[in-house]
Formats: sequence, structure tokens, C-alpha cells
Amino acid sequence: MARFPAVRKAVIPAAGLGTRFLPATKAIPKEMLPVVDKPAIQYVVEEAVAAGLRDILLVTGRAKGALEDHFDRDPELEQALKAKGDDERLARILEPTELATVHYTRQGIPRGLGHAVHCAADHVGNEPFAVLLGDDFIHPGDPLLRRMIEVRDQLGGSVVALMQVDSDQVSQYGSPAIEPTDTEGVVTVTDLVEKPAPADAPSNWIIIGRYVCDPAVFRVLEDTPPGRGNEIQLTDALKTLAQMPPGDGGGLRGVQFRGRRFDTGNPVDYLRTVVQFALERRDVAAEFLPWLRKYLEDQP
Repeated sequence: MARFPAVRKAVIPAAGLGTRFLPATKAIPKEMLPVVDKPAIQYVVEEAVAAGLRDILLVTGRAKGALEDHFDRDPELEQALKAKGDDERLARILEPTELATVHYTRQGIPRGLGHAVHCAADHVGNEPFAVLLGDDFIHPGDPLLRRMIEVRDQLGGSVVALMQVDSDQVSQYGSPAIEPTDTEGVVTVTDLVEKPAPADAPSNWIIIGRYVCDPAVFRVLEDTPPGRGNEIQLTDALKTLAQMPPGDGGGLRGVQFRGRRFDTGNPVDYLRTVVQFALERRDVAAEFLPWLRKYLEDQP
């Protein structure tokens, strides 16, 4: 019998403006930008489902209706494909509609990731839950989220995903102070600093966009003042949880991840992601790889 309540729900903040991809994101949510032929947000939802979470809440904002449309049925398109006997494409457009039960709530004013997570309080209730950032996903072959849920099931509290980076990259992320545990690849997080200068970083590990949160985070977020960028930072709330006693929902662990992570939130990393996924697709790579090789050979 599990010591702690099971994690059943996932929250995916997807209300960002996507300014780094303008003008493409003026009318299209950045989460709908395709990775080959599937929008990035679908990979994130699939990741949650693969970890056993089929109750998904998307925290959206204005001009994000395409996200709802993607996970909804389209009878006219379905009928057109049926009439043409195109069963393959029909199956592909039905796939996102059958992945999970997807709910939506709006973050009316973008006040930071912590505020976006707090928008999920009514839906989540008094349960632990996962948070997956909508423009950040993990390779399907690397079951990071499932491992994080296992750590939460065993130890309670909250869990963050950590990756090791060069010191000059730490200032772009939240950085933890960590202590080893008896379990390989799992550490105790004792402190967090949001986007520190390299000289001030407590480690060369960073928090990436995967979290498993105790419901106590909602109570903490209510009392968390705006921090860096005048936004309510989830990192600040997690820092508070790290220093709270376990009986109050406190405690923070980190799972050290050494697998494949994809950041589709900036143009260069997005292009890297598209190329890698294209090369992993046999139906695409057969034509794309020879072209790419010739293109690179022809470069001065």
C-alpha cells in the first residue's frame, strides 16, 4: 500500500506569448509549432500519459484556441478522410483526441509560472500533481516523469528534474543546492536560486521543466510575493517547500536526469529538435538524411 496519495493529474502551463517566434506566433500558439508533423504540445501530453497521467489540465491564455481544437474532434475533416479512404491520416488526427481527458483553464494575466500553476488549484484539489512545461519535452525513450512519480510515491514532498550544465548556462535557469541521498540519482534539494550569476550558483545543476508537486504548493504560492521579473516564481515556492517539515507537505528532492531533453522555446533549439526527430523517423529520414548530408558537404 502506497504511503502517499497517488499522482493522477498533470498540469501543463501554455499561456506564454511566444515572442521569440514572432511573427509565426502572432496567430498560432508557440506550443502548436510542429516537430516534423506533430505539434510540440502533443509530445508533452503523450509524455504525461506514458507516465500514467490521463487527467490533463492545460493552463492557456488569449489566442490559444488552437490548443483546444487540436485535442478535440473535427467531424468534417474526419468525414473527408473517411470518404477518401485515407485511414492512415484519419488515425493520426484521432490520436490526440483519444490520448487523455484534457481540461482547460485560463491564466487571465500572465504573472509568472507560479501564478500559472496556482490557476490549477481548483482542478487539482488536495492531490499531488505533475507540472510539465509546454515548450519543453523529454524524449519518449527516457521515462523521467515516471521516475519522478516513483520518488514522490516513496518519499512524499515535491520532486524536481535536474540536469547538469556548463557554468555559463546556469544563469538561464533555477539552480539548486543539493545533498546526496542513499538512492543513486536522487538528491535532497536544500535551497534554490532563480537565474543566478554563475559565481553565485549553488551548483552546476539546473531545474528543467518537469515537477511533481505536493498540494501544499498552492498554499505556499498564495503567500509568495512577486520575485524576479516582478512575476510569481514557482522556484520561490519550491524553495519554501524545501525548508518546510514533511508533515506540512514540505521536502524537496531532485531526480538527476542524463537523458534527452528538447527545448522548443527558442528558435535554434527548436530547429535542432525538428532535425533530430526527423532523422529518427524512418519514413522521413530516408529522403531527408541524404539531402542533409549533401547540403552540409556543399557548405563552404
